[in-house]
Amino acid sequence: MKPRTRFLDLEFDPLTVDEAAAAIARRARTLGPFAYVSTPNVDHVVRMERQPGQVALYDNAWMNLCDSRILEAFAGASYIDLPATPGADVVEDLFRRHIAASDTVLVIGGTAAMSATLRERFGLKDLRWFDAPAGLREDAAARAACIRFIRENRAAYVFIAVGSPQQEQIAFDARQAGDCSGVAICCGASLEFLTGATLRAPLWMRMNRLEWLFRLFVEPVRMWKRYLVDAPRIFAIWHRWRTGDYSPSASPNSMAASSH
Repeated sequence: MKPRTRFLDLEFDPLTVDEAAAAIARRARTLGPFAYVSTPNVDHVVRMERQPGQVALYDNAWMNLCDSRILEAFAGASYIDLPATPGADVVEDLFRRHIAASDTVLVIGGTAAMSATLRERFGLKDLRWFDAPAGLREDAAARAACIRFIRENRAAYVFIAVGSPQQEQIAFDARQAGDCSGVAICCGASLEFLTGATLRAPLWMRMNRLEWLFRLFVEPVRMWKRYLVDAPRIFAIWHRWRTGDYSPSASPNSMAASSH
């Protein structure tokens, strides 16, 4: 893969959607040791400032994709070429162009109906769904149940769709376990968009960095705090990074304590 690009103390893989999906598919076909893909966006960066131990979740990812045209703009203002590679686009490309009907695919999270739609729409013969337990962020036993599902169901592709940082924590723990295989994609709402369970912003809004406004309009109760209270903190974070006053710890040992 291309050399990584460092921005806001995270190492990003500056890949296009096509390049990222193709690299994931190549790795998945080997059925090698477990690796995972994370998709940091503004929400992730803001949370990491408050909970610096979570940087370890991204430092240990095999691939980090910039899932934000806002971060892309801030990087550009810093004279850094960091293309936005939306996770939802990568996931769609994987299902449409790379995942074969015979591939074993795991889905952790979402609903049975969503998984049934995926199975039918893409002709998948071996899609296995795990109804992730509640309380994943706080409950290590609940996350362990997800890891046990990955361990006991050897698969090329693992889609972890339980929200952040829970999905990254599960992927991190599965990698640390050392006995899982396949490639996991921490994919958030990507499968909901792909199956039509949740509306995605029109392309023109995405291209003009207005996807956040669409999501706020569609889900105001769930999204207002993220976009109106938390997200604006990115301006101060970027300023501190530019002036050399931003250095979240990447210690894995502090991750669990910082996640609560």
